[in-house]
Amino acid sequence: MSANAAPASAPHFASQALHRARVEPAYGAYLMLWVGFILIPLIFGLDKFFNVLTNWEAYLAPWMVSVSPFSAHTMMLVIGVVEVGAGVMVALSPRIAAYVVALWLAGIIINLLSYPGFFDVALRDVGLLVAAVALARLAKTYAPAHARRVKN
Repeated sequence: MSANAAPASAPHFASQALHRARVEPAYGAYLMLWVGFILIPLIFGLDKFFNVLTNWEAYLAPWMVSVSPFSAHTMMLVIGVVEVGAGVMVALSPRIAAYVVALWLAGIIINLLSYPGFFDVALRDVGLLVAAVALARLAKTYAPAHARRVKN
């Protein structure tokens, strides 16, 4: 195997990505959104198990609990697993996973708009939904080739 065929080390890749982000603003936007949509779902998803950041059950519309076979706590644990999965999916395949995250955010927005008290949070999540769609669009150009392939 030639020296040129060896994979780049992580520090080398990171420095190349940061340099490219400085000189190519659209790539920089892609990189910020990609990292953000990996970390945010991972952090929020894991926190559903610990409630360090907030009591997540308070954000669940009462009608959602009444139609669910699960308690509010169990629903939050399931949601946490889904959110961690979303973060992993964005890491591996941002082009597709960003649309999945956008749909997930649409569900969260519907939940938050369905009862008073969290309209401000719903508006913030609309912004996140727009950012997720922007990530999906940018990933068509900037995601690594293996992450851009879509099988028919």
